[in-house]
Amino acid sequence: MASPGEDELDGRRASVEETRRRSAELFAVHRDPDTSAAERDAARDALVHLHLPLVEHCARRFRNRGEPFEDLVQVGTIGLIKSVDRFDTDRGVEFSTYATPTILGEIKRYFRDKGWAIRVPRRLQELRMQIGATSAELTQSLGRSPTPRELADAIGCTVEEIIEGIESSNAYSTLSLDASDDAEDGAASMLDAIGVEDEGLEHVEIRESIKPLLEQLAPREKKILLLRFFKNMTQSQIAEEIGVSQMHVSRLLNRTLDQLRSSLQQSE
Repeated sequence: MASPGEDELDGRRASVEETRRRSAELFAVHRDPDTSAAERDAARDALVHLHLPLVEHCARRFRNRGEPFEDLVQVGTIGLIKSVDRFDTDRGVEFSTYATPTILGEIKRYFRDKGWAIRVPRRLQELRMQIGATSAELTQSLGRSPTPRELADAIGCTVEEIIEGIESSNAYSTLSLDASDDAEDGAASMLDAIGVEDEGLEHVEIRESIKPLLEQLAPREKKILLLRFFKNMTQSQIAEEIGVSQMHVSRLLNRTLDQLRSSLQQSE
């Protein structure tokens, strides 16, 4: 008497054999030139439906990558349809063996296309991948990074196309400013690395407007302003520096500021 495990295995084998048998029948109808277009279309649809479990199996390999499983199945189904239309029963290869790389390729292409932040032509996307692979090979054989001319010769395109392909990489997978590592001790986001607004920037225009006015001041008044506002010295320190009383420094400072303020208002 067979064990439960053996019964399950026998059931799977029977299911696989039934799928193969049914698949062969449908492909015979789909490829028969004597059948009507409606019959061929029905056979094609039945083949796609019959092998949907294969698409789901392939799609599961890409779960937890940020894309809904249903979307991956839809994309993989496109690869399945292409496989049905291109499959040659005379090759002596199982359809599932033939279709799997096409289904996986379609899903991988979907992820590759999703990674481009700015839409670029498909030829540039594929050229970028060629450049990356060829560059790695040439770097290993040459012992250095290849030149654009060497890349062009190896790939079989022009130097201008190589440069265009390299530049198109800038459109690939841009990083969000607030993207960060989810770990507690992960790296800070790019937004954290961007400086805050410099409040001193709003005073730049004022400082530039004052410069010519400072040149018109008497040397002592000019020195007092520089010591007070550029060296951050107190009035007492300034008084000691120039040899006058703190009260005198205060009067000179107020008078000079009033003079500058008046001159600025006149220039506006």
